[in-house]
Amino acid sequence: MSLARVQTIAVSLDGFATGEGQTLEAPFGHAGERLHEWMFATRWGRRMFGGTGGSGGVDDAFSRLFTERIGAEIMGAGKFGPPGWHEDREWTGPWGPNPPFHTPVFVLTHHPRPSIEMEGGTTFHFIKASPAEALATAREAAGGQDVRLGGGPTMLRDFLAAGLVDHMHAVVVPILLGRGVRLWDGLEGLEKDYEVEATSSPSGVTHVTFTRAGG
Repeated sequence: MSLARVQTIAVSLDGFATGEGQTLEAPFGHAGERLHEWMFATRWGRRMFGGTGGSGGVDDAFSRLFTERIGAEIMGAGKFGPPGWHEDREWTGPWGPNPPFHTPVFVLTHHPRPSIEMEGGTTFHFIKASPAEALATAREAAGGQDVRLGGGPTMLRDFLAAGLVDHMHAVVVPILLGRGVRLWDGLEGLEKDYEVEATSSPSGVTHVTFTRAGG
């Protein structure tokens, strides 16, 4: 069976995966781009957003796993857009006409709408479903490949609490946000179900992987 993977989620030292005050102009709120500067500096990150150059090393190696063997993605409503996006029938996400997913993407929302086909193979499907139901739907669409659980943190907490995550790559970024949306709340003892490894990077971030024990 295909794996359900979190690939990648960045968190601050105090556990926040997004800042407070998300808007169209600031999708990560007051955190800005600070959680992801390490990724934008890599060769993979530069190329993903149309640039050149960038660093190699451990950060680049982990970044490249984002697309490896992925056949579909599930994301929460908060990742697809800022609060109220469902009221704008023209909203197609913050990524422009060619989003970086290139697979079916299932957006969990209380406001389903018709699917949107974008350039580059991305099609957004808007569904109201439990984590288990959404994963079953995405696995069918993935055609035997893995399903990426794309976040945000509220959605990921639900999948982790339900025991549906096979592998997770979290990046601990050495900043303190103080407010926003935490990833780890309510998940005490989660590490007991996983084999956990940590890899430090010269950039200052730490890559922490959780692989389901025995998986």
